[in-house]
Amino acid sequence: MRDLEHAADGGTPADGGGRSNGGRRTDGGGRSDGGTPVDPARLAAELRRAVRGEVGFDVTSRALVTMDASNYRRVPLGVVAPRDADDVAAALEVCRTHGVPVVPRGGGTSIAGQATGTGVVLDFTRHLNRLVTLDPAARTAVVQPGLVLDRLQEAAAPHGLRFGPDPSTHSRCTLGGMIANNSCGSHSVAWGTTADNVRALTVLTARGERLHPGRDWAGAPDGLRALAEGELARLRTGFPALPRRISGYALDALLPEHGADVARSFCGSEGTLGILTEAVVDLVEAPKARALAVLGYADEAAAAEAAAGLLPHRPLTVEGMAADLVPSATGLPRGGAWLFVETGGATGTEARARAADIARAADAVDTAVVTDPAGQRALWRIREDAAGTATRMPDGTEAWPGWEDCAVPPARLGPYLRAFRALLTTHGLRGAPYGHFGDGCIHVRIDFDLLTAPGVARFRRFSEDLADLVVAHGGSLSGEHGDGMARAELLPRMYGPDLVTLFARAKAVWDPDGLLNPGVLVDPAPLDADLRFAVLPREPVDVAFGYPGDGGDFSAAVRRCVGVAKCRTTTANGPAVMCPSFRATGDERHSTRGRARLLHEMLAGELVTDGWQSEEVREALDLCLSCKGCRSDCPVEVDMATYKAEFLHHHYAGRRRPAAHHSMGRLPLWLTWTSRTRTAGLLNTLARVRPLAALAKHLGGIAPERAIPRLARRTFSTWWRGRPEPRPNDGELVILWPDTFTEHLSPSVGRAAVRVLEAAGLRVALPPTLPPHVPRPVGDGHTRNPTALLRLTTARRRVCCGLTYVSTGQLDRARTVLRRTLDLMEPVLDTDAPVVVLEPSCAAALRTDLPELLADDPRAARLATRVLTFAETLERHAPDWRPPRLDRPVTGQTHCHQHAVLGDTPDRRLREAAGLTGELTGGCCGLAGNFGFEKGHFAISRTCAEEQLLPAVRQAPPEATVLADGYSCRTQLTQLAGVRGRHLAEVLAEGLGD
Repeated sequence: MRDLEHAADGGTPADGGGRSNGGRRTDGGGRSDGGTPVDPARLAAELRRAVRGEVGFDVTSRALVTMDASNYRRVPLGVVAPRDADDVAAALEVCRTHGVPVVPRGGGTSIAGQATGTGVVLDFTRHLNRLVTLDPAARTAVVQPGLVLDRLQEAAAPHGLRFGPDPSTHSRCTLGGMIANNSCGSHSVAWGTTADNVRALTVLTARGERLHPGRDWAGAPDGLRALAEGELARLRTGFPALPRRISGYALDALLPEHGADVARSFCGSEGTLGILTEAVVDLVEAPKARALAVLGYADEAAAAEAAAGLLPHRPLTVEGMAADLVPSATGLPRGGAWLFVETGGATGTEARARAADIARAADAVDTAVVTDPAGQRALWRIREDAAGTATRMPDGTEAWPGWEDCAVPPARLGPYLRAFRALLTTHGLRGAPYGHFGDGCIHVRIDFDLLTAPGVARFRRFSEDLADLVVAHGGSLSGEHGDGMARAELLPRMYGPDLVTLFARAKAVWDPDGLLNPGVLVDPAPLDADLRFAVLPREPVDVAFGYPGDGGDFSAAVRRCVGVAKCRTTTANGPAVMCPSFRATGDERHSTRGRARLLHEMLAGELVTDGWQSEEVREALDLCLSCKGCRSDCPVEVDMATYKAEFLHHHYAGRRRPAAHHSMGRLPLWLTWTSRTRTAGLLNTLARVRPLAALAKHLGGIAPERAIPRLARRTFSTWWRGRPEPRPNDGELVILWPDTFTEHLSPSVGRAAVRVLEAAGLRVALPPTLPPHVPRPVGDGHTRNPTALLRLTTARRRVCCGLTYVSTGQLDRARTVLRRTLDLMEPVLDTDAPVVVLEPSCAAALRTDLPELLADDPRAARLATRVLTFAETLERHAPDWRPPRLDRPVTGQTHCHQHAVLGDTPDRRLREAAGLTGELTGGCCGLAGNFGFEKGHFAISRTCAEEQLLPAVRQAPPEATVLADGYSCRTQLTQLAGVRGRHLAEVLAEGLGD
């Protein structure tokens, strides 16, 4: 398609393979050493014969690993997921025979590009991901490289132990990746880097030799000791002394005074020396209690200068952030920048006393000590999400890594930050520094223009100047994430040519064929080669949604995913929702990041060559539940539900749609027909006849495991028209939205809402349903003829949020429905009346999808701002009303769209006022509108429900009320657990009595 074509950025490699090994071109289908081209099919066949794990040379497998969390993109030949060390050895042998490079990959959260490659990528997350043993007495653990850090922490916690380093990606980064990058995290001032916590390793060299690196030259390859002992003077003088020196190879660990520690020297080698298959790591004693001293300073430089002075107090962390990265300073001390200083102790009193000592000793503008665990978690969440939130400047401008983690001696951090800010200004760039102030390590995303040749040229000039600035302050180009493709080219500025030559000699000892991760550290690729943006379209793609946060540019929306992979968390964290399909399958392509990668490749047009018609993209999006969890849980607010709707809209343009798009995508149409023809009772009867129900489900693309929901014999609007005239009152007018689910499937919710709203002193009306050509009633502004609004409910056209059309990608139809809705709602928009929407998914559609689909119609934004949930309406428009006191426990789940779009704070307050105790779970119910009803989705739908919702309901006391405001959630509870979920309005209405 023309709108997915791209023009290469003059001079910037845009072929997906780019350059590696010092600029020699590779194209993903040829040898990186300039030899005979490799036949990918033959290579794949030989790998499949040699290994027991999965071998993927298909488009999807390759597309998922073209990028990590960096600015770089390299297209591999294929991906191998080895089952064990023997598989790794077999894969290395095949690749060595063909001269094909090999790149090990863990969670793919590397920020410097070292987890990408043009040969074969070894994916360690699928099989080699176990905790082998844990010895509490020795305080050690034996781990496989694909083990996620949080899994190790969970296993160690019952013994009062933990692994010291803890990067912000702890919920998805792997131990192998941490060892490869020598990762650190916020607690390194107390427990050091990963290298400080590694005791021994098991490594396979590219030539298949199994080594066991450790201290006293254990596991050293032939020639390494001779190399080191011949360069002792250089090893003793060539490395800057600072806690976060990660750049280059740690060859100084081979010095006799450092224990000739081969394992430590291997850490931080970024997959270029050998392939890790197992590691023995040390564990540390975890404090029984913690406290957090939050110290406010005038600016980040003042905070940085204060950080080093706090180290004698032996804190666990000294983290710094400035105001430009904090969504809200509410609850923080006064200041423009803050230090988060964590302390530990055997008791809460001891931890608090240490934090208070630090607060008193700090020369801060203002201080606070936080001991509440929930409050501490909330503050740490801001810090952990900074890797994502920093990708947007306050004005929405994109910002990128590349200079993410330079480190200087902590005592030099203040002057360095001032000079760094001045350098940004000189180059006309902006960034928001934050990070590990106690270790002198700074993270920053900078608003580089990496889309144009002049912007890329400025990126290079700034990189060279910043490297010189870091070196002038005695620092390291990398203080945590490694050099990768981002900084390896500049290592001579830090170490000088002689020491860099020594790095190359060490690489040749370990990997004489140059097979492992070429282009990284040694013989590096240019820092401005293989940029992932170069392949994207230069002109905006023609799309249906407005993408207001991305300037209407779908490519920019897809670029939001920087790869930090919070969506790959394998267990739900508190109220979080993202990403239920990944947690159910464990498959990268069903994560938000995986889908974003495939969309990126679709736009690039190299791997995915058929644009919007791509089956690979459609299959990846098929299990997206459109829960919108990523819209709130993703640090950069990727909205995969919208991207999915956009894709389906184009994918099925002029093509035959699945049956489910007709049966469930057009649900409002069919249900309106049943109410007009008064056939609900007949259809309910027929649905109980198994052969007829099975036929209907087959024709409608509905999962055979599902029961067809019963239709209401009497719709909500029918009840409304027949109800007695309400008592006159002078309360505020509210418009109750009769969504499709309330109208036809659960009118009891609507009836209950009317009762509660009127009990709260509000006047309730339904939206007009007359055709738009009928003259609008004339009134008096705020109370514009409410009686007329009450009566405008008899015409054949009704309002609709368009949700089912949007979720199935029928966006043209959705626009038509929404424009008609706006026409019908004009009399309401001429008043100040709020619009109360009982179904969370419909409320979310009106708040987000409506203005984004009809960005050219000002009425859309006006209606979106009027939409309130049931609880919001009572809180804002009946603030003096008190709900009935129910005094009972509740269980259930916060609706996905409530969590992601609407917020549930008013609901929490309303429940508390009514004496409804207990917390609702997070996660997703798994039904998610049409998703759980579609053929082929039942198993995933049930797995999602079993993660949090169903266990919470089973574990609740017998007297607990099951709350579920969404019709999908209630249906899932009924069909999978035989439990009746209830809308909050129903529970409150029941409490009102007669």
